[in-house]
Amino acid sequence: MPLTPFETFNGREPHPLFPGVGLKAVAGDQVFLGHVTYAPGTTVARHSHEHTEQVMLILDGSVTMTIGDATRELRAGDVCVVNRGVEHELHSTDGVTFVEALGPVPLDHIPDRERDLVLGDLAGSLHVER
Repeated sequence: MPLTPFETFNGREPHPLFPGVGLKAVAGDQVFLGHVTYAPGTTVARHSHEHTEQVMLILDGSVTMTIGDATRELRAGDVCVVNRGVEHELHSTDGVTFVEALGPVPLDHIPDRERDLVLGDLAGSLHVER
């Protein structure tokens, strides 16, 4: 566990979560926050998160996002919510950078559990594997 609740993503190399997807992550007992980059041409196939809800804020670039049956091109400043269990897919032709929050914390999105988790009185008891 980190000795401090403060951290920086500056200078940290992104963790390769999937091909073309880089992730910098931090989480507490109840919330995950990730800084995500997609290389140009990246596609993340249709999937769902059984236990977690996902909220995204696009910072730079663009991504075509399909949530359920609805598709939209998202650009800087756009946000979306993917409720738990809802199928979604993403494709970025030119690359995209966004911030995502997931809750409860999915441990498969934590690159380094010693560095990236700041646990409180719940000691990670609400975390899920996927």
